[in-house]
Formats: sequence, C-alpha cells, structure tokens
Amino acid sequence: MPELADNESAGNVAADIVIVGGGPVGSALALALRDCGLRIVLLEARAAGNGDARPLALSYGSRLILERLGVWPALAATATPIRNIHVSQRGGFGRVALAAAEAGFPELGYVVDHGRVAQVLAQAVAATSVQCLTGARVMATHGGDPARVEYEWADEHGALTASLVAIADGGTSIAENTKTIDYQQCAVTARVVSERPHNNIAYERFTTHGPLALLPDGDAWALVWTTTPDHAQQLCAMVPENFLMELRAAFGGRTGGFTAVTGRAAYPLRRRRAQPSADHIVLIGNAAQTLHPVAGQGFNLGLRDAWELGEQIVASNPDTLGSRAWLDAYQKHRRVDRSAGLGFTHALVELFSNDLLPLRLARGTGLALLGCMPPLKNFLVRRMTFGVRG
Repeated sequence: MPELADNESAGNVAADIVIVGGGPVGSALALALRDCGLRIVLLEARAAGNGDARPLALSYGSRLILERLGVWPALAATATPIRNIHVSQRGGFGRVALAAAEAGFPELGYVVDHGRVAQVLAQAVAATSVQCLTGARVMATHGGDPARVEYEWADEHGALTASLVAIADGGTSIAENTKTIDYQQCAVTARVVSERPHNNIAYERFTTHGPLALLPDGDAWALVWTTTPDHAQQLCAMVPENFLMELRAAFGGRTGGFTAVTGRAAYPLRRRRAQPSADHIVLIGNAAQTLHPVAGQGFNLGLRDAWELGEQIVASNPDTLGSRAWLDAYQKHRRVDRSAGLGFTHALVELFSNDLLPLRLARGTGLALLGCMPPLKNFLVRRMTFGVRG
C-alpha cells in the first residue's frame, strides 16, 4: 500500500496525482513529474517483468523526450537506428525515399522492443519518490473533486482520491465519448532474417490487404505485416519455410531471400478515440487514442501526450489541478496533434487498402511526385518526427 499519513486509513488514501497504467506512457508521465513536489501514486496491473516483444518505432522526436527523462542512454545500446525509409506499393509504380541526412537529422528513428522500453522506464520510476503499486488492478474510476480510484492489490481492496487521475492504460474502460473503427485487419509481428543486411533502411510496402513494414532490428528485421484476420491466423500457423516464401512473395526481393523467422504473433487492429466526461480525469496514450500501426505513430503520439501533460502540471497552480478549465486547456493543446495523427494513419489505410486500378494509378502518381519534391518530403518527415508542431 502507499505510505499513509496520520489522518488516512488503509481504505482511503489521498494523493495529488494517480497514474493508472505503468507502461511506457504512464511511466514517462511519472518521470516527467518526479521533481514537481506533488504526491504521485502509480498503479500497474501487470506483475513486474512481464514483457512485450512487439517492436516500437521511435521517432527522433521521441528520442529527445526520452533524453529529457534521463532514460535514453539505457535504451541506446539496444536501439537500432533508422536512417532511411523506403515507401512503395506492391503491383504499382511510384516510390518515396526518405533520408535522415536530407532532413537534417542524425537518424529518422529507432527500433526497440516495447518490453525493453517499459522495463527501462519502470526502473527509472522506481528510483524516484513516486509510489508504485505493481499488480494493482483498477476496479473503477469516479470523477469529481477529488476523483476516486478503486483497486485491488495483494488480495486487498483499496481506494485513492486525487486532484487528477491520469489514465494511461488502454485496458481501463472509459465508456463515455468513445468512437471505435474496426479495420477488420490484424498485424502479424515477427523477427525475420534476410540474406542481405538492412543497412539501417526501413521499408513500408503497401499491399492489397494492408501495409507490410520491415524495420531494421539488430542484425535482423522486425516485421509488422497487416492483413486479414483469416490470413493472419494462417501465417502464424504456417511452417517457417512456407511463411518465409509468402513473405518474399508479398515484399519482393530488395532484401534477398528470407532465411529465418521467430516470435510470430497476431494482434487485431482498431482505431479508437476516447474522452472522459468526468472532471479531474484525463486520458493519455492508448487510453486516449489507438492508431493503426501504419507509419509507426501510436507510441510517439502517446509519449507527446505524457510529456505535454507533465509540462502543464508543473507549470500549473496546484489548486486548479484537474478542474474543468484545466482539463479543457490540456485537451485544446493536444487536439490538433492527436487529430492529425489519427487522421493521417486512417487516411493511409483507406487510400492504400484498395486495389482498384484507378486508385492504384493515382497512388503511384502521388508517390512519384512526392519523391521528386524534397521540401514536401522534409515537411512530412518533420510532422512524423515532432507532430504538428514540427
């Protein structure tokens, strides 16, 4: 349990801020607030050490945030730089090549395991004064002044009141004002080895059923293959030789043949946007929005949520924390960046998941024109790196 003041009982503990979800976004918020002087409690449902091997594509802008949080040196050793991105469509002409040097960045991004990012951030939070309850399952949240969080931890029931409850756990349900689009797609993730080295190039190839991304990952590739749910199930069940042959047929021969695959898994894809209607509750990261993985924008958007929320908290009068006016100011500040991220990824899915010949020709023409216009390419890179304020 969090440490109790003399006037508190075990069943009702007061805090200034409660963070629900100790994944990378929730932990990033906790680190951003470590020196603010407020009493912060972080609740994480999963047991310590539970990892997630899915690849994360970090933008260069996210690296800068992680540097400010003091955790980038611990991540850098296992992060694979992306220096070039190659975008194309299967069965059609047109391509775009994006280069870090051309955009003026040392790298366009980095590939790391989600579990590694979560581990490094959680370890950093554990070294602060933030009170962490690992294995605490949130049962209910209630808005109000103060807000209230009910949870179970170590077979005990507890409650926390706070001026602000920041929900960073996408599994915590907030039913009000939630809009969901089911893409009827799954992402198959895996680690694959090819005959040719990746040379720090990332590939985004649009196929009939969705984008196929190959990201440089150590001496191999992190694969994110979007396809139909039935096909995803088949891909995960195939013997490795057949899987690799089908991957070669879908991707082409730029990397040579594929020689090995490990860690196949499939995840359903949905777009979700939620906003709480209760005072003193704010949603960030996957709790606020879930994006299609095309262009790798989801985690980067969530990290900006956490960083900018931390900045607003530090700059605010504690007496106004979590009020309706305070929440409205944060939502207004984040609205354009969030809407742009959701709209950009959704438009890519809609535009490139259709194999009609006229649309394929239009896509090819658009890619070819973009590839010939360096200022427009660099504008796109900056928006993908820093959000709408890039």
